[in-house]
Amino acid sequence: LKNKIQILRDMLLEIDYDADGTVSLEEWKRGGLTTVPLLVLLGIDSQALREDGTHMWRLKHFNKPTYCNLCMKRLVSFSGKQGLCCTRAANNCISTYAKSKREASIMIHHWVDSNCSERCVRCKKHIKALEGKRCRWCKGEIHQRCLNDWDVKCNLGKLAHHILPPTSLVPLVLTERRRSSSKSFKMGQNSSTNNGSLSSAMPSFEIDISPDTKPLLVLLNPKSGGKQGTKLYRKLQYLLNPRQVFLLDNNGPLERLQMFQNISNMNILCCGGDGTVKWVLDAMGVEVTFYQINYGDNRPPVAVLPLGTGNDLSRCLNWGGGFAGKTGNDLIAFLKSIEKSRVVTLDRWETNLIENDDSEKGDAMPNNIITNYFSVGVDASIAHRFHTMREKYPEKFSSRMKNKLWYFEFATSESLQATCKNLHEYVEIQCDGSPLNLNSGPPLEGIAFLNIPSIYGGSNLWGRNANAAKSKRFWGIGSLGMRPNSESLTNSCHLIGNNQDMGDKKIEVVGIQSVISMGQVKAGLRTSAKRLAQCSSAIIKTKKRFPMQIDGEPWVQQPCTISIAHKNQVPMLQATKKAHLHKSFGCINQACSES
Repeated sequence: LKNKIQILRDMLLEIDYDADGTVSLEEWKRGGLTTVPLLVLLGIDSQALREDGTHMWRLKHFNKPTYCNLCMKRLVSFSGKQGLCCTRAANNCISTYAKSKREASIMIHHWVDSNCSERCVRCKKHIKALEGKRCRWCKGEIHQRCLNDWDVKCNLGKLAHHILPPTSLVPLVLTERRRSSSKSFKMGQNSSTNNGSLSSAMPSFEIDISPDTKPLLVLLNPKSGGKQGTKLYRKLQYLLNPRQVFLLDNNGPLERLQMFQNISNMNILCCGGDGTVKWVLDAMGVEVTFYQINYGDNRPPVAVLPLGTGNDLSRCLNWGGGFAGKTGNDLIAFLKSIEKSRVVTLDRWETNLIENDDSEKGDAMPNNIITNYFSVGVDASIAHRFHTMREKYPEKFSSRMKNKLWYFEFATSESLQATCKNLHEYVEIQCDGSPLNLNSGPPLEGIAFLNIPSIYGGSNLWGRNANAAKSKRFWGIGSLGMRPNSESLTNSCHLIGNNQDMGDKKIEVVGIQSVISMGQVKAGLRTSAKRLAQCSSAIIKTKKRFPMQIDGEPWVQQPCTISIAHKNQVPMLQATKKAHLHKSFGCINQACSES
């Protein structure tokens, strides 16, 4: 802070043109027009990219010796290296789309002066500070003296498979007619983002991509993981084309998805928690006349870069519980892993709630689509207490560790109070039309319907089968040990040999005995909760007021009847090398160090 105050004081002296010791309004205006660092320090310079190729400055603390690209002097402060980092600069910044047909014909390097640290791509020798240039697209570094001997064509580097080349974006005013191919589409004038992605007055484009590439549409929730999303956003803009990286604002992903809906060979990267992924999946199936979104059966597959806590869906897809990249190379490695991923199907379930006529009006159901799980009872009670307290005192939930401590406190309180004791006496369940016997065995305090094999940030309530191979041979079917017919399984002998699959059009039902049993499953002291059934549809009838939750969104429900039926299947991208990816996942820490 002291360093910033000193820099600001020097700038104020600089714009005091009449040297009278005060800065008049005219001097403020004059200084603001010519002193960009002053605007940045005061927070006046917006991050909106007003026009393609213009400056976009931000204050940055460099973690290594860095030199100004204009005066060639070292950026030094009392506590380290500090200065202004430009991510968009006139005459020295990239063009995110082709300004003419000639520009669209060939992809050439965009060389910029840079503080180089790699070897020269031509002579393979080290490049000294301020003696080389870096290509903004392929990230190759080269000596100034070697530049004339290097090919002008750019191959876009390591991430060529994901980058939307500017040569593929051509303003419609330059084309004779709009192409009718499925690989060409219009990017409308109303498309816009905040914080520097696109201009609010962006021209209309026609996109024509190469069939051997799969551009990556990045949708990032800045609210996920605290400030992690903002850091990651800047880095992704640097690694890819800024016109394919978007922040999700209050309007959601509808507008962004509509812009790219006619590109058949593309992937989507959703950066955020499970709620963000569900937000995007819901938007891809919405029917809104204004946005004209109609993916149908041609949905592009979705990969997940997990931020924040929980992230059960990303765990099942082998992307881990949270991104932990410490350098830009970690993020590049993650993007490269998407190329090697495989497409899997994910079931989604629809719920229909009918309240009893004589019951009081309760809370509204937050969502009627199940992507991960639906539960009634003790776990929903803990989640509801946590959710209520966080909304009332958000300052007490500022870190992952604090969140875990609050969860532990609410779980301990629920264990002592047992507000959902003997839940099985007040709940009736039918699986595929057959009643489920909840009275056999130990009493239950909760019931969960599982679509994926992860809940509560990594717990597997259904459990894994050590004898899955024997079960597969016994039933004589595929790799999951599932019976080929559509009958629901409620017999305990049959359930023992059945694994869980998030794309088999079946939902698993388990009984939760207590908070302690949940902790035992989480700690690995217990293999699973009580398996009750595998079915294609279910009906739940409650006789009293119970807390419930869908995908971590809790509410308190009065007596009602809830039906669960299969809605659809969506393609997702699953990482293929889980053991390797675990080295790069966890909680994000100093990601995106350089842009």
